[in-house]
Amino acid sequence: MQVAQASLRSASGAAGKLAALAAIRPDLVLAFGAADLLKGVAPGLATAFPQARRLGCSTAGEISADGVADGTCVVTAVRFDGTRLVEASTRLAAMDDSYAAGGRLAGQLPKDGLRAVLVFGQGLQINGSALLAGMVGVLGSEVPITGGLAGDGGAFKQTWVLDESGAHSDTLAVLGLYGEQLNFCHGSFGGWSPFGPARKVTRSAGNILFELDGEPALEVYKRYLGEHAAGLPASGLLFPFAMLGKDHDEIGLIRTILGVDEKDGSLTLAGEIDPEGYLRLMHASTDALVGGAGAAADAARKMLAGDGQGLVLLVSCVGRKLVMGDRVDEEVEAVGEVFGKGALLAGFYSYGEISPFSPSVECKLHNQTMAVTYIGEA
Repeated sequence: MQVAQASLRSASGAAGKLAALAAIRPDLVLAFGAADLLKGVAPGLATAFPQARRLGCSTAGEISADGVADGTCVVTAVRFDGTRLVEASTRLAAMDDSYAAGGRLAGQLPKDGLRAVLVFGQGLQINGSALLAGMVGVLGSEVPITGGLAGDGGAFKQTWVLDESGAHSDTLAVLGLYGEQLNFCHGSFGGWSPFGPARKVTRSAGNILFELDGEPALEVYKRYLGEHAAGLPASGLLFPFAMLGKDHDEIGLIRTILGVDEKDGSLTLAGEIDPEGYLRLMHASTDALVGGAGAAADAARKMLAGDGQGLVLLVSCVGRKLVMGDRVDEEVEAVGEVFGKGALLAGFYSYGEISPFSPSVECKLHNQTMAVTYIGEA
């Protein structure tokens, strides 16, 4: 297995760097970049790598071997020795099409020999939990699924997903990985802390939260945010919800705010919530988030029997980036320290992270989490 990477700052100057990556004759090309740059680079990727599977998405920040950047496009080329790849994509008609879209994606992947799946989706008009439920309904819960939802630099206006036909704002794309040589390891962890009382979900529909404790959810949320409420929905990234069970115990999932509706007082969350459950607000410190990133890397590394020579895909939430500010590189460095110099880091800041909780638990949509996926070959 060979891996190479280039960081682009303009589409016009990309040809030389892409030609250098083409020298390894890659089977897979992953591209994560700022929205406008990703769209501009997409045609050049098709020209430079006509035989490779091409996937990626727009971001709220790019992760490479050099750390975290904004306004770039990180292109990572991978040549496998014995792993077979199948790519598929579908258009997402609307948020309520998410479950069916997941089924359509999964249905295009042959089940025989399928070892793992990467998925990238547009990040706004989507119910990420329903998307994954649709995929798991076809593939079963034994196949690990990791990936993330696209970002647009925190603007929450339009995101893009790259597939073999180019970059599109309404696309979902998956990559199936096949073969006994594949090493596919994963881990996810947050690092957020709860504050305030648990609030009962009294009215919700899918990923739309209408009421908490019988009050309009937006009204309750604004009271907690205080002066930060003026910056919604973007400021909601700093104050996600922890999902709690009926006994008020945390179930390990965090939900962030994608949008607000002033007319009906509702909040649109990145994934479904339990209509019978409870929610509690969360906040975090930089040290806690860096520690969470290290814990996610540790979980993935423990699944790996080899020496860690491969690709490490990091998908972290834009909310974590906002909290950490100038120290955001520290969470990427924490992952790098776990895997060592033989692993190449790539990834992006997202509007939703996709990873199983553990090796034995089916995939879930996470928010405000660092999700780490190691891809290598034995």
